[in-house]
Amino acid sequence: MKTDFLVIGAGMAGLTYSIKVAEKFPEKKLVVVTKGSEYDSNTNYAQGGVAIVQNEGDSFEKHVSDTLIAGDGLCDEKVVRMVVSNGPDCLSEMLNWGVHFDTNKTGDFDLGKEGGHSENRVVHHKDFTGAEISRALIQRLERLENVEFLKHHFVVDLLSDHHLKKMLPENETTCYGAYVLNEKTNEISTILSKITLLSSGGAGQVYGHTTNPEIATGDGLAMAYRIKAKVKEIEFIQFHPTALYHPEETPAFLISEAVRGFGAKLITKNGDKFLHHYDEREELASRDIVARAIDSELKKRGEEYVYLDCTHLDQEKFTAHFPSIKQKCLSLGIDVFKDFIPVLPASHYICGGVSVNMHGQTSIKHLFASGECSQTGLHGANRLASNSLLEAFVYAEKSANKSAELIDKIEFQPTIPDWNAEGTMTPKELVLISHNKKELQELMRNYVGIVRSNERLERARIRLELLYHETEQLYKKATISPQLCELRNMITVAYLIVTHSQKRKENKGGFYNLDLVK
Repeated sequence: MKTDFLVIGAGMAGLTYSIKVAEKFPEKKLVVVTKGSEYDSNTNYAQGGVAIVQNEGDSFEKHVSDTLIAGDGLCDEKVVRMVVSNGPDCLSEMLNWGVHFDTNKTGDFDLGKEGGHSENRVVHHKDFTGAEISRALIQRLERLENVEFLKHHFVVDLLSDHHLKKMLPENETTCYGAYVLNEKTNEISTILSKITLLSSGGAGQVYGHTTNPEIATGDGLAMAYRIKAKVKEIEFIQFHPTALYHPEETPAFLISEAVRGFGAKLITKNGDKFLHHYDEREELASRDIVARAIDSELKKRGEEYVYLDCTHLDQEKFTAHFPSIKQKCLSLGIDVFKDFIPVLPASHYICGGVSVNMHGQTSIKHLFASGECSQTGLHGANRLASNSLLEAFVYAEKSANKSAELIDKIEFQPTIPDWNAEGTMTPKELVLISHNKKELQELMRNYVGIVRSNERLERARIRLELLYHETEQLYKKATISPQLCELRNMITVAYLIVTHSQKRKENKGGFYNLDLVK
């Protein structure tokens, strides 16, 4: 297959880029590849909203300052200013595309406030904003005749010069498309593209206990790394402080940051408030601080969870704002107006990723990246709540604009070989894949979690090397399957998290090593 544009992933970034490119070039072909349905993405699970300056009392400077503080000195200020200042235009475009956001009785946007924000600036659609954005963008994209959705297709690897037996420096390597597995026929096809966008989402499944859906296995980051793309700040994993405690459920159900912004309080099993011991902002401190505070309390007390107290909140307003959260709790026998909600931190967002410039270009020619799989410089050491959907939109637009400049100057690479499937076999024991996946997740939770140490990181590195070699041997001789490819990608991402953690010599934001405490 040949396509002018190949988009890997169908979240906010991939959909926005696709709409902009496909509408600008109706004569050119665009293919969107997603390993689930078109609605399987981290975007679809996003509860909170999009942080955009709207209030008269708010300002770009305040939003920039909040972002820089949350990022703990590692944000790129030029990037922060660019993303924040593009917020109102982003909002206007989403409204034009049919996205609905909640308004108050006066007709103004009902702006939420979340941890780390100094003002109310989060536009939202109840507590399922991401699902509303996905709905509107997919409906618009499906009306375009030059767009093809390849659902239930798994990208095995990106095509680059090493498939032509060329070993080039990183900044001279080119991406030519991808090998893609049809999950229904088990056939691997070669898709040649002039420009490829990685918008494959996050990697929360590396930890197992995560708010991310099962598809979030770090595929884009791992594939880009394999063709020598520059990656950066992989050690910064954001743990959402308040995932609903329900061990049997994967992914963990998220109790939105906005609930604390609405006035909910964190308490211990004894009913004691504790966040004032850690930060003067208490429940509205940034996620890294709140998550570490909860982790510290749990370890001191030997308990599995803390509680979120919503019993004092306005019931009518809470129900209107958080219907999904209220209903989910009720399904487990928790009445949020009478009972406390058991919560604990869960892996939520990777702040680093494939390094890109301000046009979304990676270090590999004709390969762009946007969304959670990318590292733009916006988040630094810790993401400010509800900045990610804004970033995804802005960088998708920047990537689309740069792609438009380049597309007519690029030719297809016709000499890429087809996938070689000779000699493969179906593994006799699929338990090898599932066992290694469980071991990987337990390893990362125990040794590379919210709090790390040099000894834990080294133990993790040694075991990951063994898991890597075991999986590579299976990969080389076994029939390719999504499960095997995901395991391979998860091990790669885990290894990057560990080795980047070992290189960092200062605690910042979401990274905390006990041996670096002065």
